[in-house]
Amino acid sequence: MFRRDRPLNETTDPTTERTDVAVIGAGPVGLFSVFECGLLGMSCQVVDALDAVGGQCRALYPEKPIYDIPGFSVISGADLVERLAEQAEPFGPVYHLGAAAQGLTKTENGWRVTTGSGLAIEVKAVIIAGGAGAFGPNRPPLAGIEAYETLGPGRGVNYWVGKREDYREKKVVIAGGGDSAVDWALSLSDVAERVSLVHRRPKFRAAPASVERLDERVAAGAVDLVVPYQLAALEGDDEGLKTVVVRDFDDQEKHLAADVLLPFFGLAQDLGPVAGWGLETDAHHILVDPTTAATNLPGVFAVGDIAYYPNKHKLILTGFSEAAFAAHAAYAYVFPDRELHFEHSTSKGLPTGTAAPTKDG
Repeated sequence: MFRRDRPLNETTDPTTERTDVAVIGAGPVGLFSVFECGLLGMSCQVVDALDAVGGQCRALYPEKPIYDIPGFSVISGADLVERLAEQAEPFGPVYHLGAAAQGLTKTENGWRVTTGSGLAIEVKAVIIAGGAGAFGPNRPPLAGIEAYETLGPGRGVNYWVGKREDYREKKVVIAGGGDSAVDWALSLSDVAERVSLVHRRPKFRAAPASVERLDERVAAGAVDLVVPYQLAALEGDDEGLKTVVVRDFDDQEKHLAADVLLPFFGLAQDLGPVAGWGLETDAHHILVDPTTAATNLPGVFAVGDIAYYPNKHKLILTGFSEAAFAAHAAYAYVFPDRELHFEHSTSKGLPTGTAAPTKDG
């Protein structure tokens, strides 16, 4: 399904390709940007540093249940990515995977995007859908934690969950108070021997419906709520992690039996090369117009978690809306001599020459 310009990591002479829009980032919002551009007859090439589409959604939590996608009562990160890729596929996007975007330079007719692999793409418009940018986990300050970070899924210290089955019959300690901590406590309580949720206060920053479900699981004995406590130390032996030590504000300690610790304290964000492109930024985010997703650079747009404007909500569905704004605004740069007459997809259908998405692609 996913076409590449050439095999990953192949060293060749620099090449130049041309298309209407370059989409930087192949996460959910980037994939939906391809679809929105396709509806308007614009071709896209997609650049992503990861070697598969899906971005953080697939790399960090492919099996995490997502509850706020319209039309789905619940859907996993991996399934959402698959559906979005199928939706975009009829428009023939070309994916350049395993090649991070490095440079953005103005040309006479638009922009030139270059990647670390030597590829150059000349376009009329650019949509940056880079999620959190270059990201990594915020590591808790625990002595000797590094020794437990390389033991693999379901053992030691893991910063994200790939497969729930890796945690079956394991003693899992989760630390954090946001959506990731609460959602994984709920999800893993179905397969783990024991789930303990550690937080420094009894209130959580997760979705109210998820907190209600957590209260039900705690009352049923499926999740042990350890509040108000914070991580204090890790104890183990040559076989791996054995105990997570937590401490309250009166220096009282508890020792939690553990096969694995999942600390969910957010991601350390870094714009990476994007920071040098001349974009107006604020705290690792790109400032955009909320009605067009336009940046300060003409013809360059930013959508999803990397974009910011007052009262922004970091939701996938918000990014979907921004992708539609960006595609419609990009149309004027791709087709400057044409007037865009908006039509709903239900009446317009897909552009001529494309087939409706199917389950088989």
